[in-house]
Amino acid sequence: MSDLNGHLDPDSPDSPDAALRADIRRIGTLLGQTLARQEGPPLLDLVEEVRALVRADAPAAAARLAALDVTTGTKLARAFSTYFHLANITEQVHRARDLRRRRARNGGWLDQAAKLIAEQGVPADEIAAAARRLAVRPVFTAHPTEAARRSILSKLRQVADALDAEAAAAVLYDATDTSASTRRFAELIDLLWQTDELRLDRPDPTDEARNAVYYLKDLYAEAAPQVLDDLADTLRQLGVETAPTSRPLTFGSWIGGDRDGNPFVTPAVTRDVLMIQHEHGIQATEAAMDALIDQLSVSRRLRGVSLDLSASLAKDLDNLPEVAPRFRRTNAEEPYRLKVRCIRAKLGNTRKRLQQGTAHVPGRDYLGSHELIADLELIRASLARNSGQLTAVGTVASAIRTVSAFGLQLATLDVREHAEKHHEVLAQMYARVGEVDEYPTLDRAARTKLLADELTGRRPLASADTPLNDSARKTFDVFHTIRDAQDRFGPEVVESYIISMTLGVDDVLAAAVLAREAGLIDLHSGKARVGIVPLLETPAELDAGGELLDQMLSLPAYREIVRARGDLQEVMLGYSDSNKEAGITTSQWSIHKAQRALRDVAARHGVRLRLFHGRGGTVGRGGGPTHEAILAQPYGTLDGAIKVTEQGEVISDKYTLPALARENLELTVAAVLQATLLHTTSSVDAGRLARFDATMDTASAAAFRAYRSLVEDPDLAAYFWAATPTELLGALNIGSRPAKRPNADAGLGGLRAIPWVFGWTQTRQIVPGWFGVGSGLAAVRESGSGEVLKEMYGGWQFFRTFVSNVEMMLAKTDLSIARRYVETLVPEQLHPIFAKIEQEYARTVEEILAITGGEGLLAGNPQLSRTLGVRDTYLEPLHHLQVALLRQYRDLHDAQRQVPTAPGGRRGPSDSTALERALLTTVNGIAAGMRNTG
Repeated sequence: MSDLNGHLDPDSPDSPDAALRADIRRIGTLLGQTLARQEGPPLLDLVEEVRALVRADAPAAAARLAALDVTTGTKLARAFSTYFHLANITEQVHRARDLRRRRARNGGWLDQAAKLIAEQGVPADEIAAAARRLAVRPVFTAHPTEAARRSILSKLRQVADALDAEAAAAVLYDATDTSASTRRFAELIDLLWQTDELRLDRPDPTDEARNAVYYLKDLYAEAAPQVLDDLADTLRQLGVETAPTSRPLTFGSWIGGDRDGNPFVTPAVTRDVLMIQHEHGIQATEAAMDALIDQLSVSRRLRGVSLDLSASLAKDLDNLPEVAPRFRRTNAEEPYRLKVRCIRAKLGNTRKRLQQGTAHVPGRDYLGSHELIADLELIRASLARNSGQLTAVGTVASAIRTVSAFGLQLATLDVREHAEKHHEVLAQMYARVGEVDEYPTLDRAARTKLLADELTGRRPLASADTPLNDSARKTFDVFHTIRDAQDRFGPEVVESYIISMTLGVDDVLAAAVLAREAGLIDLHSGKARVGIVPLLETPAELDAGGELLDQMLSLPAYREIVRARGDLQEVMLGYSDSNKEAGITTSQWSIHKAQRALRDVAARHGVRLRLFHGRGGTVGRGGGPTHEAILAQPYGTLDGAIKVTEQGEVISDKYTLPALARENLELTVAAVLQATLLHTTSSVDAGRLARFDATMDTASAAAFRAYRSLVEDPDLAAYFWAATPTELLGALNIGSRPAKRPNADAGLGGLRAIPWVFGWTQTRQIVPGWFGVGSGLAAVRESGSGEVLKEMYGGWQFFRTFVSNVEMMLAKTDLSIARRYVETLVPEQLHPIFAKIEQEYARTVEEILAITGGEGLLAGNPQLSRTLGVRDTYLEPLHHLQVALLRQYRDLHDAQRQVPTAPGGRRGPSDSTALERALLTTVNGIAAGMRNTG
């Protein structure tokens, strides 16, 4: 049988990735058999023909693909797409194996961080203080960048499990017969082929919440407990004991809370999402308690029990008739087991209370996780005092750490809304009380004074019958929803209220006043049940971030809110929109400088700063390797606490397999611990840093001019829509949020960052990942500072990480493929746009190589270079097919627009559905092959 993956490897059994290539070749062969079995040998023959033709004669391949009928083209696209999904999961399996081997040989990321900390001689009290401040939070978002359906991803997880099971059997039993696993692989690949990779409907926020819960429950069961236990062991080796109730790692979510631009996130949806999270969070906690019941068989006849635990157990048994008589009898002399059974009964009662909406009854159910953790702490303390120290610091402490990390909600929900929405509400409220004429016309200074005074006052600005229009009512009701959710689920379910497009202090105070009106903030009683978080998204906002924070903290009213929040102020940094507006160089440099300014202002006001990095999956939206990104932050900005968004295909890539999930969580925690303890002063002396800063200012200014010359070109919008398949993003049904902002025109200004990156990536132009960089670096070289760039690359983590990420995006860019889109789809008068892109690409490659000293892109990472080269062989047919189908699709729509409207207002029959389906299949395949969508 012909091998779908026949030319993938260099065929050397000694190559470092020979085992990976052998597995991919085997899976490819089985896919070929599926194609022949399910669709007939001609499809497999066509796959092989196209693959060979692409390698030998790309124009001929393009012509062959353009001649295919839609049905055959769809099947061909599905074949290549399925191959990429299988190749990706196989690579993940082998990456996980390599990580396990490396861990066994060299230790994990925490071991490496501990070694560096020990070598620097950091005192134990400093380590202990840093450990107490450690608060790492990945935040799952619903941003739509995962093109693969959950049904596809779950099948791929089964392929991964089967590969691992086969490898384990080979090691344990010296098994050489792989016939059973081969049959299983064949079955799974058949099922993959028979599963529709396209979603029928757009997911709503509750669907997105269930998708996040899928990963969170997996993290609860395996990866997170391992990392938390490893962290405790690492700190112990450094001479520091940490309380199991500390929360160095927690999880967050935006799903069901991010209202900015998403009309489907209503107060009712927020409540529904929190209910979904708690249903699954309680299930995960019950499973953890079942494991404790199995373990804690300690008998009262053999070991003593603390009076505290005995009294608590007696009270529980009185309060909980739900605990079955047989357990009261069989576990009568096993107090720990019986106590955990009482905990389990309370969890069941908590589920019923939440479902029925009844009030919390202390001793019968839990409100949040505080009382649950207190129950577990009684068990741990009793064991520790009664010859059970190993179990106390082992199994029970691990359970407490996990419950402390996830709570019953699995993830803390952030709520986000656009700044103008709050002013809309306040304008109507002030109109009612009649004290302020024309609130919307007030300048920012006047609004700031008005709202600061309002915060310190005692009068209610609103009442239950305050007339608000529908839009304002929905915005205001969210604050009541937060209060009700905290009352119902516990205080930790919502902690942060994020204001997008924060331009001034009045934007922050507006949200604070509405929070006060809803009973979330009360300065007179020192209460602030939610933190107010400005989001700095554009370069102008980032540049003014330090001044904004200084103004906020200088207001006595706002400073009281921060004091009530434990003197902690969170600020969110937006990577995506700043990149879209200013280009990658200016975006990255603005964010770096903003962090320095925010750090200094917070320190001056005696406030701890928690930065929330709104990073996307692609480099063009702030993505890239997490460990390097954390260590590249300015010194002192990481003081233990950090939040980072995780979204789309990044979530599935990082967290689908337990070993990879553990690796990604550990490297993040380790990097934050290392930066907190070791990056407290500048690693570059003041003179050099000033020179580096001036050089980056020069590069940023020139890069910005080059980038704006592109995005301000009046023809760019027409070029972008013609050259890319972005109009299909909505039909992919990959997210609930609209791709455009409300009231956006047909241009690019209202287009969100995700579809902006999506279009460029699908066509291999990837402009957001590198455009302008070459012009910026060339300007530095022309100014006579070329040697400074090499010095920066060798001695400045920020710049080295920046160059590395840009180099990777340049390697993923393929303008020969992009040219096919332009020549076929773009009117000739718009071709100068592509010429500009080609010129900047060549300039950027030249400048990057001058800095790295490499003979070609990724010369220092040959494995990644080889992997990308192999993928291109299979991506190219999908690109040619997409171009041909886009041409047909648009021609058909142009023809339909010219057909007279039929009686009854309907146009004639359309063949666009089959074409659209074929196109979407190519989009999925390219997304899988590129490993990202947006």
